[in-house]
Amino acid sequence: MSKKSNKESVVNALQLLEREKGIPQSYMLEKIEAALVSAYHKEYGNNADVRIEFDAEKDDIRVFQQKTVVEEVTDEEKEISLADAKKISRRNTLGKLIEIRVDPENFRRLSTAAAKSVIIQGIREGERMVMQEAYENQRDEILTATVSKVDPVSGNVVLETGNGRAVLLHSEQIPGEDFVVGDHIKVFVMEVNKEARGPLVTLSRCHAGLVRRLFELEVPEIADGVVLVKGVSREAGVRSKVAVASRDENVDPVGACIGNRGMRIAGIVDELRGEKIDIIPYSDVPEEYVAAALAPARVNSVEMTGERACRVLVDPDQLSLAIGREGLNARLAARLTGYKIDIKAE
Repeated sequence: MSKKSNKESVVNALQLLEREKGIPQSYMLEKIEAALVSAYHKEYGNNADVRIEFDAEKDDIRVFQQKTVVEEVTDEEKEISLADAKKISRRNTLGKLIEIRVDPENFRRLSTAAAKSVIIQGIREGERMVMQEAYENQRDEILTATVSKVDPVSGNVVLETGNGRAVLLHSEQIPGEDFVVGDHIKVFVMEVNKEARGPLVTLSRCHAGLVRRLFELEVPEIADGVVLVKGVSREAGVRSKVAVASRDENVDPVGACIGNRGMRIAGIVDELRGEKIDIIPYSDVPEEYVAAALAPARVNSVEMTGERACRVLVDPDQLSLAIGREGLNARLAARLTGYKIDIKAE
């Protein structure tokens, strides 16, 4: 293969990486420079000075040894004798820093392998960087992903997200749900890891943010900003409470979320595998907000007993409903409103 075709293959490879994987050529050139410097040091010594030059117009990558012209050489890696320097150019004089071009193709196999390893690592890092940016733009948003693999031992699920592959941990799945390869599911982007190690992104189907975003997708009034989601509390797979308010007195926020014949909320419930959802009308009046948050129980009265605490009175036949199984209803109401709720039967 000719030198020209070698050069073209490098440039073409960089252009292909940028076009298909989104890795900037400037980023990969830095990695190639580091690879050639590493290869050079293996060939000529770690203390040797080297300069890498890339000429995009000529499709040329050049490597130059840098040495100082001296009368008597004491460090062969950094110095060159005046006599040898004169052989390169008669204009070379004592003390001058000269550059001697080195053809990377002449490096030993070990050096070339080291350079190749650095380039491959650079490609991986570049791909990760591009994926990080893509996921960063979707943080706290919903992704529609396709199930690619299910681990029968750990229960973890490998997903194709459009930005690459990512893992949905078993701990971030709705309890009891099963997946098969080819399933299309919605996941919430919780975190994006910018470190070199560890998972690139943390996805969840348990996070309360998933419920919030599903309502934004299903309810046009929320997407338009007419209806506001004021808060969400959730026990994944069991129950969620969503507090909503309207900016337009002619729009019922609860009715907008439920939809005609319950069609809107039904789509969300299906996505959440049958999870129950209480739509709560938000109120700036704490007593009204707490009373509504304890739905489906009927509340007789709410009395503030502290800055973030209250006592709620209900009929005896409403007590178990207000508290909920294993305290779930009261716990979700407290989490939604931010108040410590003490429920008593009259």
